[in-house]
Amino acid sequence: MLDVTVIEDPEAAAVSLDPIRARLLAELAAGPASAAMLAGQVGLPRQKVNYHLKALERHGLVELAGERRKGNVTERLMRATAASYVISPLALAAVQPDPDRFRDQLSARWLLALGARLVRDVGSLITGAAKARKRLATYALDGEVRFASAADRAAFVQELTAGVTALIRKYDAPDAGGGRDHRIVVAVHPTLKATEPDQ
Repeated sequence: MLDVTVIEDPEAAAVSLDPIRARLLAELAAGPASAAMLAGQVGLPRQKVNYHLKALERHGLVELAGERRKGNVTERLMRATAASYVISPLALAAVQPDPDRFRDQLSARWLLALGARLVRDVGSLITGAAKARKRLATYALDGEVRFASAADRAAFVQELTAGVTALIRKYDAPDAGGGRDHRIVVAVHPTLKATEPDQ
């Protein structure tokens, strides 16, 4: 089972967004189960669970993990193909965000369009690398910083921009015949506050 996979197909995205199917995916991410086992966990008839499992299987969201005999019946044990799923903007190709349409480094919507492009591009790269049975060379940095003031945040952004721009100038080799282009995305946004548990 993959840790995370990207759904690019619109029909697979629609199938995964059905609340019952999303619940089945969550149950199957915890481990293989049969339709009868899942029926008890989600409170639905086995036949209905079977119907939803077949739809998920058709779109590659679940797969056969094995079979077992139970009396005169052979039960199919299914498992999720990933622990979690991300829907690519390719699933809504006609209306996917285009960060090149409106560039504004201080716009949260532009940052969101960049994030969507990141999901789309990396998802497509993962799919291609899996088909070619090759590793995908990527890097990510994630961290948090607390700024004492808006002025400190602005100074940080200026230094970050200058540092990354200097590195790009230093290593960019546009005329290198055997080279490969890489995209760099650096984002700064407020951290979401943790919600307080209900008391």
